[in-house]
Amino acid sequence: MCNVICITNRKLCAGDFLTRIARIAEAGPAAIVLREKDLSEAEYEALAEAVLTICRRYAAPCILHGFPEAAARLHAKALHLPLWQLQTLPPDMRAQFSALGASCHSAQDAQLAASLGCRYITAGHVFATGCKKDLPPRGLDFLQEVCRAVSIPVFAIGGIGPENAACAAKAGAAGVCVMSGLMRCADPAEYLASFKKETEHA
Repeated sequence: MCNVICITNRKLCAGDFLTRIARIAEAGPAAIVLREKDLSEAEYEALAEAVLTICRRYAAPCILHGFPEAAARLHAKALHLPLWQLQTLPPDMRAQFSALGASCHSAQDAQLAASLGCRYITAGHVFATGCKKDLPPRGLDFLQEVCRAVSIPVFAIGGIGPENAACAAKAGAAGVCVMSGLMRCADPAEYLASFKKETEHA
């Protein structure tokens, strides 16, 4: 531990977004999820093409988010969807992606995602986060329940930083998802290394 997935949000990004993506990709995260929900499909596809190119340069796994048709046109291998959207995706479309993930908020969600072919899920939000100020965090007991419900890897999301990643690991998570920290930190490589340091000494 610690496997860290970067969740993008270009609105939080310090400086040029693609430069930031390159620095994160070079630092070696478990994956980069391109989650830019405000874009149109055409805008997202154009951005995804650029991000995929950067990720291939650094051999960093890139997971597209929310636009399955665009992901298919770009020959992307990995796709992440909200569970409700995954449920509407035809089986032949799901089969086009070797790595399929979904956002889950209960053990039942997790089991459904696994039955639909997901190779991993995210579970949250675990800790308080500015992204969901009006919703209370679900906590570590929730995370543990989700991890016990499925055999596929579970990545904790929501309010995760180096200081609490070890708690997620102890609850059974295979890794964690980080958004604002990686979008805003001065040095992505140093920031990712801090997760390893904190979890090794927990």
